[in-house]
Amino acid sequence: MKLSIVIPVYNEKNTVKNVIRRVQEVDAGMEKEIIIVDDGSNDGTQEILKNMNQPNVKVVFHSKNQGKGAALHTGFAKAQGDIILIQDADLEYDPKEYTRLLEPILDGRADAVYGSRFLGGPHRVLFFWHYIGNKFLTTLSNMLSNLNLSDMETCYKVFKKEILDRIPLKSKRFGFEPEITIKLAKQKARIYEIPISYSGRDYSEGKKIGWRDGLAAIFHIIRFKFFD
Repeated sequence: MKLSIVIPVYNEKNTVKNVIRRVQEVDAGMEKEIIIVDDGSNDGTQEILKNMNQPNVKVVFHSKNQGKGAALHTGFAKAQGDIILIQDADLEYDPKEYTRLLEPILDGRADAVYGSRFLGGPHRVLFFWHYIGNKFLTTLSNMLSNLNLSDMETCYKVFKKEILDRIPLKSKRFGFEPEITIKLAKQKARIYEIPISYSGRDYSEGKKIGWRDGLAAIFHIIRFKFFD
C-alpha cells in the first residue's frame, strides 16, 4: 500500500516548511509520497519549494493562481498511491491524525473518510458566523445528498484512489468540497467520519476563505446535485 498526500499551496511561506516536516514525521504504516502543488504563490513560497530536495516529494507549479480545486486536480493526476489524502499547507490540521483517518479504509469499511471538526475533538475557539455558515452548508449538502455528515467543508478528506478515479472533477476553487461530497454520494461510496482536532487561523494569520466562498458553495451544491 502507498499513501499519496496532496498539499495545495498558495502564499504560505510562513508555514509550508513546517507542514512538510510534520507530514514527513508521520509513520502512516506504509510508503508515502508528498505532492505539493503551488498555485501561483507570489510571497516567496515558490522560492522555498524550488529548494525542496527530498526523495519522496514532488513539487508542481502553476504559472498563475487558479484555485484550490485546480491545485487538487493537478495533485490527484500526479498521485501514484492506493490512498489519497488532502493536507492544507497551513497549520490548522495536524498530520498526527493520519493513522485514525486511514483506519476505516485500511479495515475495508470505507471508500472515503472525512475528518470532522465538530465531533468532539479539541479546537481553537474562533468565528461564530463561520461555524453557522459551515453548519448551514453541511445541512444543505446533506439534504440533497441524503448523507448525515457533520462537516462537509473539512480539509481532511481521504479517498481510495479507485473511487476518486471514477469521479470527474470540475470545480477549480473552494467548490471542490461540495462537488466531491455530492459525487461520492452519487457513487454510493461508503463514507466515514473521524473526529479531529482543529487549530483554526484568523484573517491576520492568513485565513483565506470568506463569505463569497460560502455563497459559491450553495451554488455548487445545487449545481452538482441537479445539473451535472
